[in-house]
Amino acid sequence: MNQFFIKCYKKLDYLHLMDWMPDKMYLSLKFRVMMGKKLNLKNPQTFNEKLQWLKLYDRKPIYTTMVDKYEAKKYVASIIGEEYIIPTLGVWDSPDEIDFDSLPDQFVLKCNHNSGRGMCICTDKSKLDIEAVKRGLQKGLNENYYITNREWPYKDVPRKVIAEKYMVDGADTELKDYKFMCFGGRAYCSFVCSDRFSEDGLKVTFYDREWKKMPFIRHYPSSVEDIEMPKQYYAMMDFAEKLSKDIPFVRVDFYEVEGHLYFGELTFYPGSGMEEFEPEEWDYKLGDWVKLPGCVGG
Repeated sequence: MNQFFIKCYKKLDYLHLMDWMPDKMYLSLKFRVMMGKKLNLKNPQTFNEKLQWLKLYDRKPIYTTMVDKYEAKKYVASIIGEEYIIPTLGVWDSPDEIDFDSLPDQFVLKCNHNSGRGMCICTDKSKLDIEAVKRGLQKGLNENYYITNREWPYKDVPRKVIAEKYMVDGADTELKDYKFMCFGGRAYCSFVCSDRFSEDGLKVTFYDREWKKMPFIRHYPSSVEDIEMPKQYYAMMDFAEKLSKDIPFVRVDFYEVEGHLYFGELTFYPGSGMEEFEPEEWDYKLGDWVKLPGCVGG
């Protein structure tokens, strides 16, 4: 796809000049621009195509609870147990309500309805620019996370700011994400996010159920270094399958901190279903694992 058209599209998207579009029309246009091919909703075959179909036609109210970073904790705790949930230190409707004096020296602040905008990872409260943090969080609260990629579960999440315990695994200040790709309640594979803050950027490395590196990449390069299987890998897999029961596709994330596992989040549309596979055949292979509910529409 011509880079000029991609830049024009992104500019229009940034200016919200396409917010008026119905979801189906918008996703068809964006998929064509980002993926370089027509979106097939009548007979979707690839993983990316099927995620777009699920955005439009698989709309269970519980999904809104599951993507809400505050409510999801209670939902997940009811299934796997409170001991696997990162402690919440506070929840507020506005950044101006935050009592910073009551927070510990280290903590994490984030919005419950989006994916990172406004987040503050505080490792030393004495050096924190509180007003700047509040401004960032307000920008996060103002973000309409649904509209950019029409990920409808986020549309009606009541927007809040939450504070969580700052988690660190020994000397490793960057926690690795262990993300399980679950299809109809079975974790077919997982991937690890690492090196987020390195000079050459994020690495995304896929593994099969036996922790063997898989022969493809998705948008981001894989790590050239061997990544050790987490001690709680099979417990993570078991919990992921419990949390994904009867759902066509959901990604279930965990952390491991000093040998103990913690729930991260639930994601229905990783990369919003618009990240390329290399080789492309794996887009079709993962697509085969997604069993769409009911009749395929379009």
